[in-house]
Amino acid sequence: MTNKRIAVIGGGVCGLTSIKCCLEEGLEPICFERTDDIGGLWRFQENPEEGRASIYKSVIINTSKEMMCFSDYPIPDHFPNFMHNSQVLEYIRMYAKEFDLLKYIQLKTTVCSVKKQPDFSTSGQWEVVTESEGKKKVNVFDGVMVCTGHHTNAHLPLESFPGIETFKGQYFHSRDYKHPESFTGKRVIIIGIGNSGGDLAVEISHVAKQVFLSTRRGAWILNRVADHGYPFDVFIYSRLKHFLRKICGESLTNMFLEKKMNQRFNHEMYGLKPKHRALSQHPTINDDLPNRIISGLVKVKGNVKEFTETAAIFEDGSREDDIDAVIFATGYSFAFPFLEDSVKVVKNKISLYKKVFPPNLEKPTLAIIGLIQPLGAIMPISELQGRWVTQVFKGLKALPSQSEMIIEITKAQEEIEKRYVESQRHTIQGDYIDTMEELADLMGAKPNLLYLAFTDPKLALQLLLGPCTPIQYRLQGPGKWNGARKAILATEDRIRKPLMTRAIASSNSTTSAITIARCVLAVVLFAVIITYF
Repeated sequence: MTNKRIAVIGGGVCGLTSIKCCLEEGLEPICFERTDDIGGLWRFQENPEEGRASIYKSVIINTSKEMMCFSDYPIPDHFPNFMHNSQVLEYIRMYAKEFDLLKYIQLKTTVCSVKKQPDFSTSGQWEVVTESEGKKKVNVFDGVMVCTGHHTNAHLPLESFPGIETFKGQYFHSRDYKHPESFTGKRVIIIGIGNSGGDLAVEISHVAKQVFLSTRRGAWILNRVADHGYPFDVFIYSRLKHFLRKICGESLTNMFLEKKMNQRFNHEMYGLKPKHRALSQHPTINDDLPNRIISGLVKVKGNVKEFTETAAIFEDGSREDDIDAVIFATGYSFAFPFLEDSVKVVKNKISLYKKVFPPNLEKPTLAIIGLIQPLGAIMPISELQGRWVTQVFKGLKALPSQSEMIIEITKAQEEIEKRYVESQRHTIQGDYIDTMEELADLMGAKPNLLYLAFTDPKLALQLLLGPCTPIQYRLQGPGKWNGARKAILATEDRIRKPLMTRAIASSNSTTSAITIARCVLAVVLFAVIITYF
């Protein structure tokens, strides 16, 4: 029997891991990438390409290397914990080379359409039309993995800003921003306080005469550096803390997070405090914004009511004259025009089982990979999605009935609407640990802490108290990696390695305290496991 042929659409992070997942299950992938190179979002270019995500030169990723790595390929220990985009791309290239993925990719090839074969109800096959160098080609595939991301189509709501058409200055979407130099000595308004808006406000404030950061709702600002200097996601995302958050509930968790963020700086005093709670909006991660605000180089303003030829009038009645440029950091929308009627996107909302499978198909042979917005890394989530999807494609795992999937999709969407403020940004939200654990459970790779507590207590303690890293999902089940245990126990070393560039004598008292703490926590481990598992 010939191997099933799988079309992978997109040669970015999600596409590359999908290729590897196919190979692990004995499937035959062919990846179509419309540009001339891999890397997707993380391949910086001076001029934005149509149909491809675009980043600015200075972008530093806001998830740490231990939490964002592929599960069987840790990021080198000498790489910084938060990498510049060029280092992320370097890691992606290393991954592709290590697993020999490039030979499965057809560059400069655009997918024009993906249609069901006439016998789809029995075969589950798809007709995929591609175009390369002006020539179209038709292929039939047994499955399709869509890996085109959700940062491609700029959302530019100009209709919400009366008078912008008469504004004589420069205005554009943050997707087109690359460098700050052209704003030297200018008065600039940034609209939107997501991660891009915050980054641009900080960077441009180094050269501009004045930067105004306009926000409708305000935002809670997270710092990359958490307690004791650890990356914030390493500090936040442990199974024990996740368990405690479940016990405490959303209200107490919000109180704790808001107190922590206000300890760094008072969000109300800085004009940033929103009406919503910390967990009701995707937080903004920015280390420098409060420093620029307290220096007066960035001024926080409310929503713009209207523009004149040279000024902006805000909803609170205040006015800023002599504005030279407006940058709309207003997010993105996503669409899959090549899928035609197989998947429908309405107001940035899409119905997918586990955020992956359309529920209305007779055969589960189409999957969307990486269409999720977690507070955390997308890369390991997309990898687990790919591992699960390829098992479904191969027939090793089955999906529930259509009615059951629709019920669960509806429930998930209602939970998002209940928790988050209404925004097109919050239609594909997902919690990092919950999503990882759920996917791992579906494909048989969720670590068994109760078993490990008796067979390998050192490892069990790390899994409970340490960060919930992607490598933990290679300890058992399909795709098990023999190097997983060693890599997990070396997590702390990889975090410290790029920081400790100066030799310092270690403190014996500190080491003793840590040892005692670990012994105490080891006792706690078993009590928690009995309750939790």
